Order: sequence, then C-alpha cells, then structure tokens
Amino acid sequence: MSNKNKKPAAKISMKSIGRLLKFLFKDYPAALCMIGVCIVVTAVIGIMPSVYIKTITSYIVEGLSSGWSSIAGDIAATIFLMIALYIVALISSTLQSQITARVTQGFLHKMRTRMFSGMQKLPIRYFDAHTDGDIMSHYTNDIDTLRQLISQSLPNLFSAGIVITGILLIMLYYSIPLMLVVFVGIFFMVLVTKKIGGNSAKYFIRQQQSLGVVEGYIEEMIHGQKVVKVFCHEEKTQEAFDALNETLCNDATTANKYGNIFMPIIGNIGNFLYVMVAFIGGLLVTSGGTVPNLSFENLFTSGTMFGALSLPVIASYLGMVKQFTGNISQISQQINSVAMALAGAERIFTLIDQKPEEDNGDVTLVNCREENGKLLECNERTGMWAWKYPASNGYTEPEFVRVRGDVRFFDVDFGYEEGKTVLHDVSLYAEPGQKIAFVGATGAGKTTITNLINRFYDIADGKIRYDGININRIKKSDLRRSLGIVLQDVNLFTGTVMENIRYGKLDATDEECIAAAKLANAHSFITRLPDGYNTMLDGSGANLSQGQRQLLSIARAAVADPPVMILDEATSSIDTRTELLVQRGMDALMKDRTVFVIAHRLSTVRNSDAIMVLDHGHIIERGTHDDLIKQKGTYYQLYTGAFELE
Repeated sequence: MSNKNKKPAAKISMKSIGRLLKFLFKDYPAALCMIGVCIVVTAVIGIMPSVYIKTITSYIVEGLSSGWSSIAGDIAATIFLMIALYIVALISSTLQSQITARVTQGFLHKMRTRMFSGMQKLPIRYFDAHTDGDIMSHYTNDIDTLRQLISQSLPNLFSAGIVITGILLIMLYYSIPLMLVVFVGIFFMVLVTKKIGGNSAKYFIRQQQSLGVVEGYIEEMIHGQKVVKVFCHEEKTQEAFDALNETLCNDATTANKYGNIFMPIIGNIGNFLYVMVAFIGGLLVTSGGTVPNLSFENLFTSGTMFGALSLPVIASYLGMVKQFTGNISQISQQINSVAMALAGAERIFTLIDQKPEEDNGDVTLVNCREENGKLLECNERTGMWAWKYPASNGYTEPEFVRVRGDVRFFDVDFGYEEGKTVLHDVSLYAEPGQKIAFVGATGAGKTTITNLINRFYDIADGKIRYDGININRIKKSDLRRSLGIVLQDVNLFTGTVMENIRYGKLDATDEECIAAAKLANAHSFITRLPDGYNTMLDGSGANLSQGQRQLLSIARAAVADPPVMILDEATSSIDTRTELLVQRGMDALMKDRTVFVIAHRLSTVRNSDAIMVLDHGHIIERGTHDDLIKQKGTYYQLYTGAFELE
C-alpha cells in the first residue's frame, strides 16, 4: 500500500464540535436562535401530556367519587388546552424544520467553499501525498455526515436534553423516593454510554478513514484501467481492492456493532426502570400512608414534604419514565451519526487547517509601455512585461524592471523529502531568448529543475534569480503568470475547445484563441471536429487523440503569450509527422522568449542554444549540440545510440 493510502490514528477531538458550533453561530446567529426557541417550545409542550395525565387522572378519581357532572367542564377545558398546545407545537416544529433546512444547506455550501478555497492555496506537495479519491471524499462523505448532524442529530439532542431535564425536575417535584430509583437507572445508562459510545466513536472515525482510502484506490484504478488490462493485472487489482474493502467492512461492522447494541441495552434498562417505578410506586400507594412520600409538591400543598403517594402521581410518573427512557433512546440513536459527523469534521478541519503555500513575495508582474525611455505600468495587454517593485526602501514610487527572461541557478540543492537530495549543487544560466534543453535518464532531475523555476517546490539551499531578482521576492501568482508550461500529461477541462484554449488567458478573444491554435498547428483538426471550436470536451478529452490533446495544450500556452516557456516532453505523444508541424509552430512561439525544453527525442533539441546533460541530479555536460558531439561524452553516446535513455 502506498503512503497515500496510509490511515492516521483513529481519534476524535471534541474541539471539532466546538469549531462546528462556532462556525454555525458566526454564520447564522439569528436563525439558530429562532431554531432554539422553536425546539424549546416544542420540547416543553411535549412534556405536558405526562403532566396532564396526573390532572386528568385526578379528575377521573374525583368523578368516580363525586359524580362526573362536577368535573366535566374541567376535563373539557384540559382537553381543549392540550389541543391548542399541540397546534402550537406543530407550527413550531414546522417552522424549525424549514429554518433548519436552509441553515444546513447554507452551512454546507460555506464549508465546501472554505475547503475548496483552502485547497487552492495548498502546495503541490500536499496533492503528491494524497490520492484524488481521498480528497474527493472530504467533499462527499464527510460533508454528508455534517448534513445529518446539523439537520437531525443536533436538533434531536437539544430537544431530548430539554425534555430529559424538564422531566427529571418534575419527577423530583412529585416524589423524591421514586426519583432515587430513576437515578439508579441513570447511573447504569451513563456507564453503558461511556463504554459503548466511546468504542463506537473510535471505530466510526476508522470507518471514515477506510472509506477515503477505498475511494482513492477506486479513483486510481479508473484512471489506470487501460494499464491494468494491458498487463492483465485484473486479478492482482481485485486482490488489492478486496483487502482494502475488507478493512472498510471490518471497521464499519465494528462501528455499527457497538452503535446497534447501544439502543437495545438502553431500551431494556428503561423497561426495567419502568417496572421498578411501577412496583415501588405501587407499594407506596398501597402502604396506606404508613410509608411517607417526600416531595416538593407536598411542601407546596400541605406545608410539609411528607405525604402519601397518590394514584394520579404514579400514573403521571410512569408516563414521564416512559418519556424519559424514550428520549434517552433517541439520544442513543444519534450517537452513531454524531460519531460519524465528528470523524468527518476531523477530516474536513484537517484539510482546512493545512498550511497554505507560503508566499512572501512583493514583486509583481505588470504590462507596461515605454515612454521617454521610462517604463510605465499599463492596464492593457501590450506584449511588454515588467517586474514592479513596491514603493519602499526609500523609493517614493514603484520601480519597474523590464522582463527579459534571464534565469540563473546558483549552487542549488533540493530534495522532495528531508535527507534525500535529488539535485546537487546545480548551477546554470539561461540568457534572454535562449533555448535551454535538459536531457538525461528518467529521474535525473530534469522536471525537478522546471518545478523549482515556477516554485512548485522551494529549494533547500542556493539561489535562483529571474532577471536578477531572487524568485522568493516575486509573488508566486505573478511568477507563474510569466511562465507558459506545456506538460507531458495534458489536463483538459469539461467545456468547449475554445474554452480550453482560453484557459491560458481568460480574457482572450475568439480571434486570439484561433490565432494561438493556428500557431500550434491545431486549427486544422479543430475545424474538422463536429462543432469546430464549439465542440464539447469531457474532463479528460477522451473524444480526442493524445496528439490532439497535446496540440490544444500547446495552443493554451500560446494564447497566454508569456515571456518564458517551459516544455516538459511537449511533443512526446505526437507522431513524427505531427511533430514536424508542431515544431514549426513551436519555433514561432519560442521566438524572443527564454525556453526550457525537456525531451527524450534528442532530434528536437538540436537547435538549442545550450543542452544540459543530467545524471542523478548533477549537470555533467553543457554545450550546444555540435560542441557536445565533439566532446564525445555522454550526450554523444546518447545521440549515437551507444547509450539509451531509460
């Protein structure tokens, strides 16, 4: 299993629920207060039937002894009052559900925005360490657990808490001896909750982690399905999936095992409590008053806490015990959802809390024009670029430096992991307008050098200067805007051909996009598509050949019209005939620009101003094609076929 699929230790921090509530109250304070009021009203009215059982039972006892005519009006008034309260509860509950739905979806919308906004600022290193499927799981499974928490679990827990508190106070008011019996039941319920609930939460977070790993593996296999079939690895792939799926199944089974036994145990404790209250209450009633009942009700009605326990009190007490245990069961039902939501929240906050890509640069890239020998910033696209220094260090006005494309490395060391250096003491220079080529075996460090130019990664030691400016001073967005990159692996987006070309410059006109396509020699095949430039592409561009996708990638870089170009195996997926056409367009694109080229086909770098030969992170040769051929070193052996690039 790769490092991307390793799961962190299963733990849930209660800080997560605090952060969720903080976000909720910050975004929806008024709505949450309204929801709280509705829940309180509904919960309090929900307690009233158990209270009115005592009143109605008292009327019945009085009716049996004194006649029904004397209490008929009281019974009718009580019934009408209860109907009115139920109508109020219905209105309150409906209002609560409507507001909760809006708050829930609004909150999830903002959480997805927070995650995506934060993700856009993460360094490339984060995406190298996490699978696409696992990251996607944050936006689907983890967010869905929050939906259930906010829309159901939290309101139900709040409501149950109010009902339980109210009922306990009323039971204490009615009878202290019976309340002691209830406290014994509560003690056992707390023990069960602590033991089973804790294990349930632990395994639910493992379930969420395992689910992310499985989704990451599935996403990886979907993208690599052709490779799987070509090498007939279906059985091996199935075995790996079965192992991950088995882990998910075990974690989910264990989590639900604890979750599912929780409610029956609580329910049976509640049933036992009901029987004990009925039994002890019956003894107190039939004792003939020889066993006094301590209650606050007696204090208010007779001036003493001692008095006989009556049948109406027992009837009401039993109803409240049933309602009490029912709400405890309701809480137990929500524990699974709460545990899953807290697990999802942990993962969501882990993504949100990721350290963003550092950028301390203050030098920006601007369009400019020259007037009386002085560079001036221009809001329009002029084709002339300048680095803009802020007004500081004694300067009252910004200072502008013309972008020339002079890139230099000074004794650069770099490693993707601490202690593992992949570039050693690399020094090189690319003067304005030069075409610099990197050749060497796979893993020699060619792509790593270009990743350092655009600061996908930061160097461990040394310096990189761009037009004499330390690239750490240049804002990353402006640095990357000055670099046009054509990668070996083409990424197209769902949309039209025109929209995919325009991705290089979002404000480009149709004419500019078409001109860029012609420059990349993509115009011819585009016009043969069903809808030409308006042909819809899916996310992977599956309705195009690999070569056509590469041509669109080159056109996308061309429309950006940057001062510096990086071509990472840009023609590796194009046939020889198409390569000749593309090379002509590339020559025009590279004119008056500094260009870095990575290529396995040495024929594509013959006209480079300088060719760098890399081996295990070291530059071992530098020169033009003719110079390196004369040296008869590594490049000569590669070119003549004595050595082959691996």
